[in-house]
Amino acid sequence: MLLALAASIVAAGQTFTCTPTRVWDGDGPVWCAEGPRLRISGIAAREMDGTCRTNQPCPDASAIEARDALVDVLGGPRGTTSTGHVIVASGPMRCVSTGSAGGNRTGAWCTLPSGTDLSCAMVATGTVLVWDRYWGDHRCR
Repeated sequence: MLLALAASIVAAGQTFTCTPTRVWDGDGPVWCAEGPRLRISGIAAREMDGTCRTNQPCPDASAIEARDALVDVLGGPRGTTSTGHVIVASGPMRCVSTGSAGGNRTGAWCTLPSGTDLSCAMVATGTVLVWDRYWGDHRCR
C-alpha cells in the first residue's frame, strides 16, 4: 500500500493519514511519511522566490514567514535537508483528498493530531490567505 501511495495521487474523497516529515513552503508540499506529497487545500501562500501567481491571492507575508508558520503548526523545525526543505516531526494527521493539486501533489483538507483543521490554523497565522476558488463552503470551528 505504501508504494501505491508514493507513486500516485490519492483519489478525491479518499481519507488518508499523513505524518509530516518535511515542508517546502506555506501551502505545501508537505511530505508525508506514508508517501503522498500534500498541497494544503483552500489557502494560498507566496512562492519561495517571493512572487505570487497571477491567478491566486497574494498574502503580505513572505514565503519564509508562511513556511516557518507551517513548520511551527507542525511542531517546529528539526533541521533542514540539503535541498532546503525544513524537517518536521509531527504526529499523524487525518486528511481527505481533493484529488490532484498539480505535479505530484495531492490536495487535501487535514486535521492535526490536536483536532485543529490545518487550513484554518494556517489562515489564523496571518501568513496565508483563503483561496475562495478552492475554499468553497469549508468552515473553521
